[in-house]
This record gives sequence, C-alpha cells and structure tokens, in this order.
Amino acid sequence: MSYLLRVQLPDRPGSLGSLAVALGSVGADIVSFDVVHRSDGIVVDDLVVDIAPGKLPDTLITAAERLTDVHVDSIRPFSGLLDGHRELELVDRVAGATNDRVQVLAEGVPKAMRVAWCLVISLDDGGGYRVAGSDSAPSTRRIDAPWLPLHGPSTLDVEAPWVPELWRDLDTKLAAAPLGSPTRALLVGRPGGPEFRPSEVARLGFLAGVVATVLF
Repeated sequence: MSYLLRVQLPDRPGSLGSLAVALGSVGADIVSFDVVHRSDGIVVDDLVVDIAPGKLPDTLITAAERLTDVHVDSIRPFSGLLDGHRELELVDRVAGATNDRVQVLAEGVPKAMRVAWCLVISLDDGGGYRVAGSDSAPSTRRIDAPWLPLHGPSTLDVEAPWVPELWRDLDTKLAAAPLGSPTRALLVGRPGGPEFRPSEVARLGFLAGVVATVLF
C-alpha cells in the first residue's frame, strides 16, 4: 500500500533523514517527496510512503510524531509518484488534446494538484454553472458562486452560505483561480483537508494562468 503523508518538520539538515529512519522502523519506505511550503524554520513535505500489506497507516503517524517538532497534517491512500513537473505536463496534455480541452484540464487537475476533484465554473446571468468537471467532482450543473468574478487565486471559506451542505459536512477545503477571465475559474476541493497552503494556491494560479493561454 502507498500513502501520501503531509508532514511538518523542522527546516534543518538531517530532519528528513531522521524521519526516514523513524518510518523505516515500522517497515515503511519513503518512495518520493515534494516540498509544499517553507517558512519560519518549518518545512511542509508531501511524502509518498510504501508499507507492507496489513500494516495500519496509523503506525506511520505514531512513528513520525515520536520525533521532536514533527507533526503529520494528513494521511491518505495514494497511487503513483510525486512529480515536480506535473503542472507543466498537464498544460502539454491540454495543448495536445484534440477533443474537449477544458474537460481534459478538469480531469488532469486532481492529480497535478493532489486534490480530490476539480470543476471549471463560469458565470452568466443565472449565476455560476459547471463547464467541466473531473470524474469525482460534484455533478450539480448550477453552483451558487458569489465569489465570482475572481481576480486572483484564493482559498474559499467552506462555512460560507453558498457552500453546499454536503461539502461542509465533509469539511471540504476549497481553492479557486481565475481561468482566463474573472468570470471563469478553476475550483478545486479536498474533502477532509488538509488546508491549502499559500504555495499551493499560488501554484493553482500559475497553472490556471498558463493553461488559459492555451485554451482561450
């Protein structure tokens, strides 16, 4: 089994090595990692970790948090490897698509941004409506979107009145970025968290800005 751990640890030499030893003590191997955020002496890493079948993922949290100043933000099943060029690869796939390129974008964002789902939302006289969505995205066609028009990438308040009850019940973390126009946006969701870090929101904005030049 492979799991994706989001871990906060001290930003100093040897921290990742100590974490690797701690995880190795419970039979886990770090397959790959990606730096999500770094500031104030703390680094947030996403780690893909393999453990033997039958091992409980809770053992990974226990092993990691035995170390001083190490905290596991989240853990969830994962397939594939982390790839620092995944956003640009998605742009390339969208540019090369011969069918609905907006749909290709929506389907590719969850893997590129490590989110559960993605919707492309646009605004008309009736409010927000779904243009495209990934396989796991909410199927509703009309979405109340008072946050549109949007002029830059941002997190969205999951407790806001417009958020569907199911999204709130699942504690879905939300972020959005304009897609070529303030009245059109990429909306991404991560049920159960973790929270979107500023660097992730910035990357979403970068992706939306680049791919918009291909689409429109």
